[in-house]
Amino acid sequence: MNITTKVAQNYILQVISKAISTILGLVAMALMARYLGLYEFGHYITIITFLSFFGILADLGLTLTTVQMISPEGANTRKILSNLLGIRFVSALLFLGIAPLIVFLLPYETLTQTGVLITAGSFFFIALTQILIGLFQKNLRMEKVAIAEVISRIVLVVGIALSAWFDLGLYSILIFIVLSSFVNFLLLFIFSRKLVKIRLEFDFELWIEIIKKSWPLAVTIGLNLIYLKADTLLLSFMKTEEEVGIYGSAYKVVDVFITLPFMFAGIVLPILTKEWSQGKVESYKQVLQKSLDTMIIIILPVVIGTQYIANNVMTAIAGKEFFQAGAVLKLLIIACAIIFVQVMFSHAVIAINKQKKLIVGYAFTAITALIGYLIFIPKYSYFGAAWVTIYSELVITLVSIFLVWKYTKFKPNFTIPIKALVASIVMSLFLYKYSNISIAISLPIASIIYFITLYSIKGLNFIPIKEILKGKL
Repeated sequence: MNITTKVAQNYILQVISKAISTILGLVAMALMARYLGLYEFGHYITIITFLSFFGILADLGLTLTTVQMISPEGANTRKILSNLLGIRFVSALLFLGIAPLIVFLLPYETLTQTGVLITAGSFFFIALTQILIGLFQKNLRMEKVAIAEVISRIVLVVGIALSAWFDLGLYSILIFIVLSSFVNFLLLFIFSRKLVKIRLEFDFELWIEIIKKSWPLAVTIGLNLIYLKADTLLLSFMKTEEEVGIYGSAYKVVDVFITLPFMFAGIVLPILTKEWSQGKVESYKQVLQKSLDTMIIIILPVVIGTQYIANNVMTAIAGKEFFQAGAVLKLLIIACAIIFVQVMFSHAVIAINKQKKLIVGYAFTAITALIGYLIFIPKYSYFGAAWVTIYSELVITLVSIFLVWKYTKFKPNFTIPIKALVASIVMSLFLYKYSNISIAISLPIASIIYFITLYSIKGLNFIPIKEILKGKL
């Protein structure tokens, strides 16, 4: 089996498992939102966002550095991963240990403060899990990651269902979130033993080498953090928990889609890195173009379709109390589409080892986005937050595109995106006329219309997976 076919099979398995995981994630959110209501769900969003801030800081750029360091031939995978795990263990312990201390100094309600204390454990296990994922990416065994994620999601759904059934409250749900993350980490650790025997190692000379590679990413992640999480955090300070619940529920739906480009880019990154390091510039460009085509084919109909059915989607998932979140979803899904493109270009920058060049772009975006949040959230609440989020993602995308063009001279081909747009417009005519019918009926029909149209104008002929299966990547 050649490498491209293996990549394709790996990706298809991931897509199937990700679909299952996504459904379970939506079920978990639906159960939680309907049980907790806007007020307590707002507290949940605040808790998760607050901890995400420290969890992202604890990353130190190590997640992407992992793939970069273990991808080259001859790399000492066991030693590198063991020390990466050691650094991550220390950083997670430090940052996530500080989080509960800081939250008790802030003017949050006791429900939020205690919730942060409980849920910190979940982010600790997530931090360790991210290092292990790099191993499976290198060995094209991402089905193991998918299996672990599905099982952990099942644990979460069952836990939330039990909490709702026995009316155990928010704290019970948070405990099950911690348990779910632990199960995910434990399964991946067990699976990893068949590939390489990883353990915590503290080789400080290697740590210095790792940090030299990861610090540019750490800086960009820190700046990225400002515009990624500041919206919800500032909303929680300036507005009510109900408003946080509305914004957070729409964001949770968007998060379901955002996992896809990161999953795909995680598979493509080692290939892009290898092609570039071997001087195969045209092959590098070809892989990037096909990856972009795939992302656009997937997200474009979602963006356009959401403009017609957003309210129905939020009501179906979270209940009538969250109907207002539909208007926010219409905006955030645009930011999501930009992320689909941005992720591929930012990973393309990492593949050519020019991530330091992103720092200025991230710094500019972070500063201007923070100013935007401070100006527009007090005036326009979650709508202001959503528009600034769109702005920030667009700026970072343009910076990434410019850097890829500057160092590789890559120019995107718009043939497939245009065809995807035409098919999406045809699909939207149906949704415009029948937007009031149940999404259980409208979504399948709209999807069929989209893909039939795309196929009829030969837009599907260029989907990378089809060519990958033939070994032509």
